[in-house]
Amino acid sequence: MKVRRSTKVLVDVPAVASGDIAFNLIVFFLVCASTQPDTGRSQILPKSEQTQQQQEQQDEHLTVELKRNALLINGDPVKVSEIKARVKAKLSGKSRPEDRVVIVKSADDVPYHAWIDVTSQIEDAGGIITLQLEEERTVDVPQ
Repeated sequence: MKVRRSTKVLVDVPAVASGDIAFNLIVFFLVCASTQPDTGRSQILPKSEQTQQQQEQQDEHLTVELKRNALLINGDPVKVSEIKARVKAKLSGKSRPEDRVVIVKSADDVPYHAWIDVTSQIEDAGGIITLQLEEERTVDVPQ
């Protein structure tokens, strides 16, 4: 009579290997992770505090509005190729940095590359860029 041998072999992963695997995964992700932050163009943004005098000066500054299909300088439509010349002409004779401020208003749907093209031309023309952001304020009225 033949006796059958049990050929079932239990295969267990050694407990020591899980620590090695975890260590290797940690090292792998640390090496592959990017540690450099994304950088764009550096800009100096002014503070958002406004006084009456600043509001009056803002009315005198050059305003560039970027929309999806239009570009306006002080309300006048302009082609992208004409920006540098127009800004340079408007800023001629202004030597103080406060006088060379250009307010850039951008719609939400303007592509990033269009914004970069316009702002770089403004800087090349000698303008100092400031952004106009919409601010929401809640005013409590006593009753």
